Amino acid sequence: MPEPAPPDVPAQFQTFLAFDFGARRTGVAVGNRMLRTATAQATIRAEAADARLEQAEQRVREWQPDALVVGVPFHPDGASHDNTARARKFARQLRGRCGKPVYEVDERYSTTEALSSGARDPDAGAACVILEQFLRALP
Repeated sequence: MPEPAPPDVPAQFQTFLAFDFGARRTGVAVGNRMLRTATAQATIRAEAADARLEQAEQRVREWQPDALVVGVPFHPDGASHDNTARARKFARQLRGRCGKPVYEVDERYSTTEALSSGARDPDAGAACVILEQFLRALP
């Protein structure tokens, strides 16, 4: 898979909070531009959209990141599916509720990569993979 084009992210944006959206579990990671690494946080466990968004908002208040990153899933061939639309809706809702820029990242294979790296929590591990992929793409 080719490397994605670097996102247009202002240089003053240093800290990021990433989400690996899921209908039951949403992985969370925090990271920064200087180190280009991410640290797993407790996974959000909520099936109701409002509860999931409220918990995500709490994390944003806690960490005060400059921007948010949301993993968006696709089929291996790049085609969209039901969860693609759900993750994008989650990203739009976060943008509206938190008032922070939200960047979307193609998260294909992030859970597989997290598991192969030994992640104890595959959702939080996938959020780390998503965030580190995003951070590596920054200039």
